Amino acid sequence: MKKPIIFAGGLGAVVVAGAVIYFSAAAKPSQAMVDQSDPQVIASGEAVYNQYCASCHGVNLEGQPNWQSTKADGTLPAPPHDEDGHTWHHADGILFNYTKGGGDSLGLKGFKSGMPPFKSMLDDGQIWSVLAYLKSRWPEKHRARQALATQQANQQEQN
Repeated sequence: MKKPIIFAGGLGAVVVAGAVIYFSAAAKPSQAMVDQSDPQVIASGEAVYNQYCASCHGVNLEGQPNWQSTKADGTLPAPPHDEDGHTWHHADGILFNYTKGGGDSLGLKGFKSGMPPFKSMLDDGQIWSVLAYLKSRWPEKHRARQALATQQANQQEQN
């Protein structure tokens, strides 16, 4: 008699856990849910980039002139996202959070950013698709270095 009750309780826990995972993922897509090698994801990311990002970061990801020199207001011009910039030096989580929350989301003292938050304009999947598009434009050695930075950051989070 005890076995059916234990089985039913275990099955109920699995169903509840599965529902929590399903609905959490549906409400907030994670990077794992976005296949960044999918050509449709990359094409979608390009369209979003062109609509929301290219006006500052350039149609060809070239950034603004003198992007490493502080402007009069204390901000830096929009950097390039091509191989000449530094985007590929950063882990996925940093890139995602910076895009979603804007420059102030980093919480760096003395760093003034002109990057606005896009959390009210783009959903998480759109942000990941833009990052997929950017990565698709980098040389393989840059993608490999960025993937390593992401892997190391993920390992640090787990520890």
